Amino acid sequence: MTSWLTKLFKPLMKEVPPAKTPLGERGENVAAKFLRHDCGYRILTRNFRIEGGEVDVIARDGDTLVFVEVKTRAYDDPTPEEQVNHAKQHQITKAAKVFLSRYGGRPRARFDIVAIVWPHGQKPIIRHTPSAFEATY
Repeated sequence: MTSWLTKLFKPLMKEVPPAKTPLGERGENVAAKFLRHDCGYRILTRNFRIEGGEVDVIARDGDTLVFVEVKTRAYDDPTPEEQVNHAKQHQITKAAKVFLSRYGGRPRARFDIVAIVWPHGQKPIIRHTPSAFEATY
């Protein structure tokens, strides 16, 4: 009986995005601090979500709007950068386009990745890749 109900109501149910892990939250905080202090970015917003997409950090680098994906892992195999696959890039692009449509203008924009490898009990290793990928559509 339960499977029948699930099949009936599944199209009406919205999926709830998975909660961020404590490591992921710590990584996003470190990334935002890194972008602000070390790179000179101005953080505009964090965790901009739409149905089907999210951008971890939206910032300004001079006159360029930067959409940043933050990947934090306790290990480096596969690398956090490799985990930003085409599907994830598409989700980020989708959210970025909604952000641009809501807040106007056509500023220069790019997509960066901040990869953080943070082994237990050690300091994080931060890698920043500006212009990591192009918009998927």
